[in-house]
Amino acid sequence: MALEFKLPDLGEGIHEGEVLAVRVGVGQAVKEGDIILEVETDKAAVEIPSPYTGTIAEIRVKPGDTVKVGQVLLTFTQETRAGEAAAKPAKEPPPSAALPAASPRKGPVPASPATRRLARELKVDLANVTPSGAAGQATADDVRAFAAGRKGPAAASPSPAAPPPAAPAVEDLPAAPIAGAAELPDFTRWGPVERVAFRSIRRATARQMSLAWSQIPHVSSQELVDVTRLEAFRERHKKEVASLGGRLTFTVFALKAATSVLKAFPQINSSLDAAAGEIVIKKYYHIGVAVNTAEGLMVPVIRNVDDKSIKALAVELHELIQKTDARKIGVEQMQGGTFTITNAGALGGWGFVPIINPPQVAILGLGQARLQPAVVTREQGPEIVPRLIMPVVLSIDHRVLDGADSVNFLKRFKQIMEDPDELLMSLV
Repeated sequence: MALEFKLPDLGEGIHEGEVLAVRVGVGQAVKEGDIILEVETDKAAVEIPSPYTGTIAEIRVKPGDTVKVGQVLLTFTQETRAGEAAAKPAKEPPPSAALPAASPRKGPVPASPATRRLARELKVDLANVTPSGAAGQATADDVRAFAAGRKGPAAASPSPAAPPPAAPAVEDLPAAPIAGAAELPDFTRWGPVERVAFRSIRRATARQMSLAWSQIPHVSSQELVDVTRLEAFRERHKKEVASLGGRLTFTVFALKAATSVLKAFPQINSSLDAAAGEIVIKKYYHIGVAVNTAEGLMVPVIRNVDDKSIKALAVELHELIQKTDARKIGVEQMQGGTFTITNAGALGGWGFVPIINPPQVAILGLGQARLQPAVVTREQGPEIVPRLIMPVVLSIDHRVLDGADSVNFLKRFKQIMEDPDELLMSLV
């Protein structure tokens, strides 16, 4: 009897993906947890592990195919499903052992590849984990909690019932990236053309930005930050950070400075729940950093920035950028951001206005730091001298925030970034 393996629900409103690679062949024996497919979703390239131990009977997809959640990808000839073994008595059951009262879970446990890897590392059987995610999905916190001896996260409800369906996420949008698009002419009338599939990250970006621009009233404030002293500080310490495997960039300093300011202005670290008529203020600081990749813009998230040193952030950010650029980042590492920083200066960009990344209510943009003539007050009077000036801009959701919030944020951010001592003292 063949067992069908369908594309699992990867969460975060992901409904389809593109097959990048098929890692197995017909007739090949695989074990539960072996990587059998690599699929690129709107969020990231993910490795799909086998939920069964058995032999590949049929492969129904090939690289380049677009597959949807629930679509059969391949079949196995093994009759025992992963997770059902607990329902059958072992050959030599231990004395007084009893079967669980609840029915065993059928088929693979809904979980992201990153969660599955964590479960393997912690030697946790996902079939025994009580899921707390949407649609019964096991999360990384569920796995860690189970490994620590608990049945679920501390804040989870003791009821094993599946949570009610969540409200549609930002990403739960129609497949068409741009609604109501105008009909195009036949461009071949004027010359040769090439058509490239509009999918994966680029399509996800189009949906997200279209949503942001159509639903969020944007207001932007700009400021010029003198980072001359900060650059001298960076030069003195960059080799030490490089020896640890990191890169000491202005983005690293901006992460710490922005987090310090968010603590002073918590309403900027929030989301608008329009359906409930509430503003959700987060008490944690998970900062997304926009990364330019060959496939498009991606925003991995660094968690708990307030608890990490500048050296630790420099190492983590560098590793995260490398993983993102190589498409080796997991979906979970792109979730849960409370605020976003995008640095166009790394590409040589100067002034620009970033679009907010819903459901966040603000985004900070950094331009390239350049030598500029500046007026500096000396004892003998004002003097024009060359200074390293970096433009910054904050875009806010005017439904939640006002111009005064933006101005106050940038004023405090400028103060911290212009004085390395102030930057370090703000972290205490």
